[in-house]
Amino acid sequence: MSATVAMVWYMVVAGPQGGMVVLPTAFDTHDQCNGAITEYQKQPAPAGWSVQCIPGASPYADDLGDDEPSAAEPAQ
Repeated sequence: MSATVAMVWYMVVAGPQGGMVVLPTAFDTHDQCNGAITEYQKQPAPAGWSVQCIPGASPYADDLGDDEPSAAEPAQ
């Protein structure tokens, strides 16, 4: 049985001082995320701010390779 991993995309806004915010909405495709950036950029942003799409693992993906014990598994 093979495992498949689906990617979701998050829009990240970075400030000029190095801080960043990941917006809570996830996008199914990179095109959807880019569309959201296009809408975001229609309003003027302060100088030094940037926005980009970052891929992340799907919330539905299995945690394959996760070495951390879960709360249900006591550490040994």
